[in-house]
Amino acid sequence: MPWKNQGGGPWGSGPKGPWGSGPQSSGPRPPDLEDLLRRGQDRLQSILPGGHFSVMGIVLLLVAAVAIWALSGFFRVQSEELGVVLRFGQHVRTVGPGLHYHAPYPIESVLLPKALRVSTLSIGMRYDESRRGGSFRDVPEESLMLTGDENIVDVDFTVLWRIKNDGVGDYLFNIQNPEGTVKAVAESAMREVIGRTNIQPILTGARTATETAVQDLMQKTLDSYNSGVLIQQVQMQKVDPPAQVIDAFRDVQAARADLERLQNEAQTYANRVVPDARGRGAQILQAAQGYKEQAVAEAKGQTARFLKVYDEYKKAPDVTRQRIYLETMERVLGSADKVVIDPGSSGGQGQGFVPYLPLTELMRRPQAAPQAQQGSTR
Repeated sequence: MPWKNQGGGPWGSGPKGPWGSGPQSSGPRPPDLEDLLRRGQDRLQSILPGGHFSVMGIVLLLVAAVAIWALSGFFRVQSEELGVVLRFGQHVRTVGPGLHYHAPYPIESVLLPKALRVSTLSIGMRYDESRRGGSFRDVPEESLMLTGDENIVDVDFTVLWRIKNDGVGDYLFNIQNPEGTVKAVAESAMREVIGRTNIQPILTGARTATETAVQDLMQKTLDSYNSGVLIQQVQMQKVDPPAQVIDAFRDVQAARADLERLQNEAQTYANRVVPDARGRGAQILQAAQGYKEQAVAEAKGQTARFLKVYDEYKKAPDVTRQRIYLETMERVLGSADKVVIDPGSSGGQGQGFVPYLPLTELMRRPQAAPQAQQGSTR
């Protein structure tokens, strides 16, 4: 007879073992799989019409499953995102922010890249939150670059970029690490532009030209990759010589500033003196031209006068000769002291000189006396 029919076995009644005690329990018993299946079937039968798996119940289950599957195609695109709809893995369309619908998975799926957000990439510096208050620290392996005249310059710059509106598909499928790609292209472009430029323009007035050149070179390179990335701006934050020689470079900058100041002062002086000299030169030329015209006019007048006198001389030579003689003597003797000699008194009675009263000298003396008195009063 089996032990279960013998009052619990050879060790007595009840579930006892050979040492007089029942089996030891080590914890809560795991749920029975058959029990779980049975409970699920009972619950499903209570829901289905008729309480059992009828055709109507199966149809309702299928309809509910299809409805849930169809509703899973709704998706929302946020303000900074663009929705890229894929049909069996192929890009079919791009939608903007808002509520949209696509065929449920696995027919179609959607990717939501932040295509409308402008991202900032810092090169040559990193924001360190571990420092007090948070600050940027230099990354020399990214910022130290060689210039065209074989000098070393420390360049920290930032790049503002985003995804092109018509290049979302290229951005998702043509590049694996977008941020790393943009960073590598930015560093390479900056090194190339700096390598073609001397250090002095980079430190002074060529920053804008350098930023534009780097932006154009980056965009050209990324377009050749079909990356779908748009470079909006390149900003050079800090451009300095290496820390070991920065004091010497500042002295050079001060000397160059003094040179420019002296050149500006010299140019200002030249701008003031040269027009003055040109004005005096023009004045002298005008005076010479006036003298020339005057001399030519006087010469022409003398010639015309001589020709007229000559015409009269041909008509009456004696009269004209006498007139010329008298006019000449008048012009010669007009300013000379006059002495009158009487030839008839030379017979021994006198010296032959006629007393002459110098009226002209007497008239000059009263005029000179008041001028002498005025000079003494001064």
